[in-house]
Amino acid sequence: MKTDYAAQPKLLWTPPQPNQASVEVLRRDINRKHGLNLANYHDLHKYSVENYAFWLDLWDHLGVISSVSPNPNKIIEAGPLSEVPTWFPGARLNYAENILRRRDDGVAVIAAGEDGVVRSYTFRELHNLVREMTAALRANGLQVGDRVAAIVTNSINAVVISLAVASAGGVFSSTAPDMGTQGILDRYSQIQPKLVFSETEVFYGGRAIDLLPKAREVIRDLKKSGSLQQAILLPSRVSGRESPLLDVKESTTLSAFLQSGDNRPLKFEQLPFSQPLFILYSSGTSGKPKCIIHSAGGVLLQTWKDLRLANNMGPDDTYLQYTTTGWMMWTLMLSGLACGSRLVLYDGSPFHPSIEAYLKVTVLGTSPRFLSEVQGRGINPLKLGSFASLRVIFCTGAVLTPPMFEWTQKAFGNKLHLISTSGGTDICTSFVTGSAVLPVYSGEIQCKSLGMKVEVFDPVGNNIEHTGHPGELVCTRPHVSLPLGFWGDHAGQKFRDAYFNMYPGIWRQGDFIVVNPKTKGLMILGRSDGVLNPSGVRFGSGEIYTVLEQFSKTIDDSLCVGQRRAHDKDERVLLFIKMRPGHKLTKSLIEQIRSAIRKSLSARHVPSYIFEIEEIPYTVNGKKIEIAVKQIISGSNLQPSGTVANPESLKLYYKFREIEKVLGIEKAKL
Repeated sequence: MKTDYAAQPKLLWTPPQPNQASVEVLRRDINRKHGLNLANYHDLHKYSVENYAFWLDLWDHLGVISSVSPNPNKIIEAGPLSEVPTWFPGARLNYAENILRRRDDGVAVIAAGEDGVVRSYTFRELHNLVREMTAALRANGLQVGDRVAAIVTNSINAVVISLAVASAGGVFSSTAPDMGTQGILDRYSQIQPKLVFSETEVFYGGRAIDLLPKAREVIRDLKKSGSLQQAILLPSRVSGRESPLLDVKESTTLSAFLQSGDNRPLKFEQLPFSQPLFILYSSGTSGKPKCIIHSAGGVLLQTWKDLRLANNMGPDDTYLQYTTTGWMMWTLMLSGLACGSRLVLYDGSPFHPSIEAYLKVTVLGTSPRFLSEVQGRGINPLKLGSFASLRVIFCTGAVLTPPMFEWTQKAFGNKLHLISTSGGTDICTSFVTGSAVLPVYSGEIQCKSLGMKVEVFDPVGNNIEHTGHPGELVCTRPHVSLPLGFWGDHAGQKFRDAYFNMYPGIWRQGDFIVVNPKTKGLMILGRSDGVLNPSGVRFGSGEIYTVLEQFSKTIDDSLCVGQRRAHDKDERVLLFIKMRPGHKLTKSLIEQIRSAIRKSLSARHVPSYIFEIEEIPYTVNGKKIEIAVKQIISGSNLQPSGTVANPESLKLYYKFREIEKVLGIEKAKL
């Protein structure tokens, strides 16, 4: 049965005061500035993807602080990579100076954890903390372009370190503490950081977790590479104790590091718009994760745009983004400060804090998985509290299904603006998002993001958006947060292969998308590549394969894919194992595999089920065939391509579309 993507979906929300929205102010400003007559959001979007002047309009609207203003006659020029232009050549600015633009005694950050301890910091106090950290970084030799890595929780320390690095012109990269040792080293060994900050103890799910052994292993390994000069260990949130690694002479405590500073005033290094600032990471589908370099100006404009215009955020807002520091949403969250909003930094399980932590929040950033868990646990939010302040739930990380749209709207009250959005670590922003001036329909993302020329392509590159048929999400025009490239990929070939190989010169995101011709709403239908995405946690099969190499004496081959059938609420990960002759996949071995994945990566990487299989499908070029198997076990009937070296092997996977029968259970877990 063909899905009708052009049906009229259920209307869930209409904007109560559209004329007061920030995006409406921008539309009116552009009309006055250029003598235009843009009538609505869709007119504004059309203007934004046809005129590079839009980005200067956005610069002026947001009030970007810069020491050298952009040249209005030269917004864009050719860059080192043909696909990535240089924006605002000649302009000079500092990312942190814009984030820290507000310096009064209003509350900037509320830091909370499972222990119930809540600490507030004013904008003035935050500025002083960044000044103190920047002085220490500079005193310890940090230069423009030096990398600083961090293994940190979503905490005041993480915010201060990142902004201090940005102030001094360094390049910041972070991972969450639950990332396994090998996962951290796969990332940081590539970028060769000069300094590393690390947690020593965290508290999650009601228990303290000692991170000193992990920190010791990471520091020693990075030291061997020759780049690491110093490791700074953060105090335990639980006890407050500081623990230097006495057997690692390059380590020091945070307090000792800060004391090494010289109390110099905070100087914001003035740098080009395209100066590298953040390194984020691909999901590692093939080999080690790719190190994605993001520019200071690109991230600033795009994330500020997302929060100010799509979420309509301002100084009266309190923004809680439930995220780890390893997700791009943490980087986006920082721009809440540029909006003048308060950030709530929550570290711990989302089901452990007092409900008071949520009640004064006006904008809640979360994932479909969290909402599904709330529903699944039978929690009625409005019975816990009124949530009178909550006006926006900003949801990303996976597909938000129509039933979950409708449950969330009802569960939190009809006045709520439920925003579903989709973008990527690759661009550190959204391709499709919400708007305070458009209605919300069940299951649909409201609109294309301003400045993002999103189109729907068929396999040969025809735009099929008007047909209501699904296709590849592509972006056919450059925007300011196109990554500068991958670290170490000097010629740009890996970068081109990742995004521009299917449609030369055109960015392909790897998502299937469809546009409803009636509402102009958009629906993401899932990944069109092999990235795994259970519960909104994206990772690649390559990371799993790396862990399995330690079992090479008994395991011959493996295939790791996601399964999401039409009736599944989320994606589950299945791992298929081909054993060497004379060996069987025993319960003991399965537990060893699970334990190894949990230790090397994280508990979230552990597959839902592990099965023994007789054969792994390959292409004639020797590449594992993941996407076809993913489609088969999710319910599609496929005709094997001529590129399949062993097409008969695909038949082995059809039975797993009825995984409950294979397992002998009523309902498979996610």
